[in-house]
Amino acid sequence: MARLLYLDRTLDELDTPAWPPTPPDASRLVAKVHALRRKRLDELTPADLNTLVGQDVALPYVLPLAVALLLREPLLDAYYYPGDLLLNVVTRPQAAWTPLPDQAGALAAVLPCLPTEELPRGAAVGLARFVADFG
Repeated sequence: MARLLYLDRTLDELDTPAWPPTPPDASRLVAKVHALRRKRLDELTPADLNTLVGQDVALPYVLPLAVALLLREPLLDAYYYPGDLLLNVVTRPQAAWTPLPDQAGALAAVLPCLPTEELPRGAAVGLARFVADFG
């Protein structure tokens, strides 16, 4: 959890090299991700984390933050629907979890107790796969 000690820093500071300025013709999503990389980690909202995780940006830094939120409230509605952040997190590539075995294990431990009927169709499969991989 050492990465959590750097909450007063930005992803551009931690996940080097820093990204160049946002191109003038960038899409809204690209501009948003660029802006989020310049925001302090302790200022990132659940919706911000959902965006960064969904775009596979700086996962060694943002996954621990997302997991910390999810351990308190697994079905957190980050932006779209209850459990949206959770589904984004558990569907990241297995390699993203290699440096984070404790976080993966802690999250996998709470998943079997979740009421999956509140999640989108097919979500239970992704949750079960994560538990099988990391539980």
